Amino acid sequence: MTRIAVRGLLLGCALAMLASAAFAGDDLSKKIDAIIDAPEFKHAHWGLLVVDAETGDTFYERSADKLFAPASTTKLYSVASALDALGADYRFETPIYARGEVDKQGRLAGDLILVASGDLSMGGRTDDQGKIAFMDSDHTYAGYSSAAELTAPDPLAGLDDLARQVAAAGIKSVSGDILIDNRLFDSAQGTGSGPDRLTPIMINDNLIDVEVSPSEPGKPAKIVWRPQTQAVRVDAQVETVDATADTRVDLSSPSDGVIVVRGQIASNAKPVVRIYEAPDAPSFARTLLIEALARAGVRVDAPVLDADNGAELPNKNDYPGLKRVALIKSPPFGESIKLILKVSHNLHASTLPLIVAARHGQRTLAAGLRKQHDFLARNGVDVDSISFGGGAGGDRADYVTPRATVQLLRYMATRPDFEVYKNALPTLGVDGTLAKSVGSDSPARGKIQAKTGTLTWSNVMNGGQVLNSKALAGYGATAEGKPFVFAAFVNQTMISKPEDRDRIGRVLGTICETIHADKK
Repeated sequence: MTRIAVRGLLLGCALAMLASAAFAGDDLSKKIDAIIDAPEFKHAHWGLLVVDAETGDTFYERSADKLFAPASTTKLYSVASALDALGADYRFETPIYARGEVDKQGRLAGDLILVASGDLSMGGRTDDQGKIAFMDSDHTYAGYSSAAELTAPDPLAGLDDLARQVAAAGIKSVSGDILIDNRLFDSAQGTGSGPDRLTPIMINDNLIDVEVSPSEPGKPAKIVWRPQTQAVRVDAQVETVDATADTRVDLSSPSDGVIVVRGQIASNAKPVVRIYEAPDAPSFARTLLIEALARAGVRVDAPVLDADNGAELPNKNDYPGLKRVALIKSPPFGESIKLILKVSHNLHASTLPLIVAARHGQRTLAAGLRKQHDFLARNGVDVDSISFGGGAGGDRADYVTPRATVQLLRYMATRPDFEVYKNALPTLGVDGTLAKSVGSDSPARGKIQAKTGTLTWSNVMNGGQVLNSKALAGYGATAEGKPFVFAAFVNQTMISKPEDRDRIGRVLGTICETIHADKK
């Protein structure tokens, strides 16, 4: 099968929910069946389970024990496993060590070494309240969604903090090199759309953001990019066109470090974001750190654009004997999972099994997924009925049942950190990938907290797409206040254009409203 452009388009947008005929003659069942048995879904497969959150009694069920592609609801599993392994209050700590002597003039006769800890944001999303900032449509989706936006914090804030600490430690110049210790876990490839190189060092998701804004028709568009760095050269030619014209902005990279932006933007269009993924994360981080050191008044003799030299790293056991000259701590891990679940952050979710593996002294994605298996099995999830090949969704091996998903969600509701997990989920009609799934006047608005999922494959023969999965799973309450847990999947729906994903999401939003209005 040919896979085009979307690599399994995990936009994590949309809704899904509950349905079937568990209770013949039940008014709720009739209403749900009328929706999901509509002619447009004649080729689709539905799997749904809704249970009473307190008793586990079934409200509604269809094919609850069949396998379905989960798309980004996979993140419910990977986040739960990581939350169990790390704890909601865990903070990543990223140090810089000095190897060599510092003379009276502040010259370090040796190297500075940043030891990557797996920190997913490295201070680049932390706001004034110490929270991790997010937009409803994340910049990592900029290659696939026109809605992608940038957060306000400076993506280099963490590196600048580290650089200032180095200067405060009395180091004014470095005669050796700047090294990035990227050995926490083995590199791997993530699943889902957006950047997919999994590495312990991550600055701005290892991306350059290019933002294009309109000026006046017939004039060049306004183009800015961040972070500003010598690591890339941007060649941008985008024209502002009449408000009635289409916006088309394309980004390509003919060679490493070169970004070419071409196209046109309507004069009334909102800013368009496009992204470039750094081909080598340690070298990217090295350049950015040298530039941050320069801003802090620390001169580095080594070339700014050299590749990171991992061969020069010390033995890991040598670090206690070196002087630590800087350290940054991340916000609590609960903030990281909020970012992952609210916006369906594929890169970070894909990294979670590797972080879990490292927490247990192991290094591989497979090891992390085995730890996830053990966590699920210990806590009542039927692991023999599910399969995962990654942490984000979109791998061809990813399959779950509605029942196993409900088992996970019910278990998580028993944990002391449940509110952290639940409140990290998108809220229907309010934020994240559920922000626009119902209208502002919907009675179900704010009453459902759940993880979305969308997985699309290109239908090359017909020029359309196959919506391989729309999914939603989480927690809700009826209008009378009865709490419920649900998992819903619809697989293999033919669509002709990307906008159909949103339309099906609105159909599923109607199902949410129907369940909310039920008087059970």
